[in-house]
Amino acid sequence: MVVTRRAIAGTLESNDVMVSVSPADKGLEVRVKSIVQKQFGRRMEEVALETARALGAEGALIELDDRGAVDFTIRARVETALLRAKGEKA
Repeated sequence: MVVTRRAIAGTLESNDVMVSVSPADKGLEVRVKSIVQKQFGRRMEEVALETARALGAEGALIELDDRGAVDFTIRARVETALLRAKGEKA
């Protein structure tokens, strides 16, 4: 999957995460900003990368602005943003 445009999924409400996906020159990069960064920042990054790799994404910058989302919410938001960035309906 090639990311061709910027896309967003999610909200900044409590227990949610806003995910922004943008085209990047190469590879996958994840940036996390979270209210629980110290406790779960590494895990959120792992979940985002696992989801992107499962979809075959390449050349993408994935930014998470987290408000306490759990893993399955992060997966759903990353998947939706990636599909939107590819130009598919999600």
